[in-house]
Amino acid sequence: MEWLNYHHLLYFWTVAREGTISRACRQLRLAQPTISAQIKALEENLGEPLFDRQGRNLVLTPTGHVVFKYADDIFSLGREMMDVLKERPTDKPLDLVIGIADVVPKLIAYHLIEPALNLPKPVKVVCREDRSEQLIAALAINEINLVLSDSPLPPSSKVKAFNHLLGESGISFFAKPTLAKKYLKNFPACLDKAPLLLPTENTSQRRSLDLWFDNHSIRPEIVGEFQDSALLKMFGKSGAGIFPAPTVMESDLVSTDKVVVVGRTDDIRERYYAISVERKLKHPAIVAISQAARNRLFA
Repeated sequence: MEWLNYHHLLYFWTVAREGTISRACRQLRLAQPTISAQIKALEENLGEPLFDRQGRNLVLTPTGHVVFKYADDIFSLGREMMDVLKERPTDKPLDLVIGIADVVPKLIAYHLIEPALNLPKPVKVVCREDRSEQLIAALAINEINLVLSDSPLPPSSKVKAFNHLLGESGISFFAKPTLAKKYLKNFPACLDKAPLLLPTENTSQRRSLDLWFDNHSIRPEIVGEFQDSALLKMFGKSGAGIFPAPTVMESDLVSTDKVVVVGRTDDIRERYYAISVERKLKHPAIVAISQAARNRLFA
């Protein structure tokens, strides 16, 4: 069995937190050569560099990020163990860092994540929004616990992670009432030449919509294209055009944004996935997200 020197790990962890060896020296009350030698010994033991130097600061390498995350968990658990053994109260919340693909509607993301905040044990949620590729890269080095996306990780991906289908929904078309009344008959033919607000062409939803339009000989007047689904919805509820959104969002949009449904179709399916490094979900908050999505949101 390979043994890890926890003194070395502690010195590395402190330097990573403080940003420089000199600040870590003051924290640990040790001389700089001592700390430098201990970190060097840890790097030799792991076979990988943990820091890159940028000016006066030390920046974690990709391996350093992984080691720091584990070290953070190890020393956090150690403190929690001592609190339990000495019967000190501990209410440290569970940490949950979620990456949300920028194409996932904010309302869907909220409903997916909300069950994690209703567990008996407190949960601290940190949400990061970015392109799926960037989030998957962060998942691979344990910077985040989970990625919420509208597409699964492809089989060709070099990242070892697993797709968990949370649910799927058809597509509905919404508009401000004054605009909608002109297009409420003969759906979907009513969308021909109608003013539409659509996602940008680099999204899977847009590709599905374009194919559906072609199949129904619909040529809408595209008055706006948006990368951000929340901004698209803002323009839609102001009356700038008819806009698509997952059918599962109907009740929220109708009641909150005061729009009406022009029509809906199940020919276009929006799917949502939780992507994790775990084949079987174990984190209590992630399990709650998965179960609530399947049993309530997409039921």
